[in-house]
Amino acid sequence: MRVLGIDPGLRNLGWGLIDADGSRLTHVANGICHSSGPDLAARLLSLFEQLTDIVARYSPEAAAVEQTFVNKDGAGTLKLGQARGIALLVPAQHGLSVGEYSPNTVKKTVVGVGHAAKEQVAHMVRVQLPGVQLTGPDAADALAIAICHAHHARSGGLLSRAVQRAGA
Repeated sequence: MRVLGIDPGLRNLGWGLIDADGSRLTHVANGICHSSGPDLAARLLSLFEQLTDIVARYSPEAAAVEQTFVNKDGAGTLKLGQARGIALLVPAQHGLSVGEYSPNTVKKTVVGVGHAAKEQVAHMVRVQLPGVQLTGPDAADALAIAICHAHHARSGGLLSRAVQRAGA
């Protein structure tokens, strides 16, 4: 299964692709979409077009997006939410299922600690994807989100198969 992880951001939207074959994970690509334009609408369109190109180029089978946490800056949270909307919309337009994970769930899955620092996340991404060249912290976070989804999808599949066997 090819998984696209997306770390939403209005200025920098991180993305990372992995192939998951059982418990074996392989890095495919990673990068950062930088928004451009004179206003919010143009910046969102810029992110939409870049992410659409990535999905078309790499043909993921599933996507995962980090959930937004609310901070004290309401206007900033709202803008981040709009970028997150793009991160959910593009995969959905291509018929992909989209998993959503809290930052703590991603960190706990990848690092083992729910309040890990960005450096710890990047380190564990490098450990789990040997030889990966990270294009930046946002791309490292996106790969961590993809890894989280691969682990949760795998464990969810194991559970559903066990339930089916028990009922048979």
